[in-house]
Amino acid sequence: MKKIILGLLLILCTTVFTACTAKKEPSDTKQLEVEESTDKEPTAAAEQENEPTAIPEQAASDVEDDQQQEATKAEKIDIKIAALKGPTGMGMVKMMEDAQAGTSANNYEFMIAGAADEITGKLIKGEIDIAAIPCNLASVLYNKTEGKIKLAGINTLGVLYIVEMGDTIHTVEDLRGKTIYSTGLGTTPQFTLNYILSANGIDPEKDVNIEYKSESTEVAALLSESSDAIAMLPQPYVTAVMMSNDKLRIALDIAKEWEAVSKDDSTVVTGVVIVRDEFLENNKEAFDAFMKEYAVSTAFVNENVDEAAALIEKYDIFKAGPSKKAIPYCNITLVEGEEMKGKVNGYLQVLFEQDPKSVGGKLPTDDIYYIQ
Repeated sequence: MKKIILGLLLILCTTVFTACTAKKEPSDTKQLEVEESTDKEPTAAAEQENEPTAIPEQAASDVEDDQQQEATKAEKIDIKIAALKGPTGMGMVKMMEDAQAGTSANNYEFMIAGAADEITGKLIKGEIDIAAIPCNLASVLYNKTEGKIKLAGINTLGVLYIVEMGDTIHTVEDLRGKTIYSTGLGTTPQFTLNYILSANGIDPEKDVNIEYKSESTEVAALLSESSDAIAMLPQPYVTAVMMSNDKLRIALDIAKEWEAVSKDDSTVVTGVVIVRDEFLENNKEAFDAFMKEYAVSTAFVNENVDEAAALIEKYDIFKAGPSKKAIPYCNITLVEGEEMKGKVNGYLQVLFEQDPKSVGGKLPTDDIYYIQ
């Protein structure tokens, strides 16, 4: 019996010993593998762990884009721009908004003037780089500076209208013997009106009585005080006066009357954009970028009247209400290249024939034009 018990104990001990040995084997094997690995060359994974962390391709692209944006921002130049209250300035409002937001191609500083005289002196002194001014003034400045300005585009076509308190004026001939109130003595409005009257056989000095006032508001007051007053006014003043006086009507569109008598297919060119020659020579790419943004801005004004009117008031050019109704009549545009050259040449030729002083004593040569 004792032998049987001893035999069972021996078998049990052997079984336990075997099990313990089996459990230790993987650990021992793992330890052996680790020890063997220390004698081998570093694996590729190990080498990667020791290398600097690489920037993912997309992240590298983002960093590069940021760097380029910073570089572009640093390359922006400061450009001083002047425009007049009215249509010549109205077409720039999208650019003004973009400049304020910091999204324009360059850093634009705008000056909105009430009269052209506020611009000419600064332009000659180099305090303004680009300006939107009356077409004939561009020719005057070209002659005065001996060719140191360039004319790059037409920004406004016809904006003048004959309005009346009544219903008697339907043709230019109907103006004969009448009193006409207007602004612009010695400037484009006077020369334009004289041309149309003369072309229709009416002597501006004998057959009509033209009374020139210094401000459009003076003309508006005269219209409201009379039951039969006749006046020539530019937009958006025409619309502003009509909004306050429902008895006032547009009788004649001066641009259409001009084209009806023009012998060379010329048209009224109210405003143009000019640039100092020195600035252009040193900053051609920046100016070209400006012109592209200008084209976008004029299109925006014509296509988004409500938004444009709000910006026109925001930048103190004119009230939003009248601007909204006037924009379709303001002929805001941007004409460049050979088309610009043809229209300006024809218009200045007519003014020169009226009075050489209106264009600075002589017609400009073709080097006045900047054509990309």
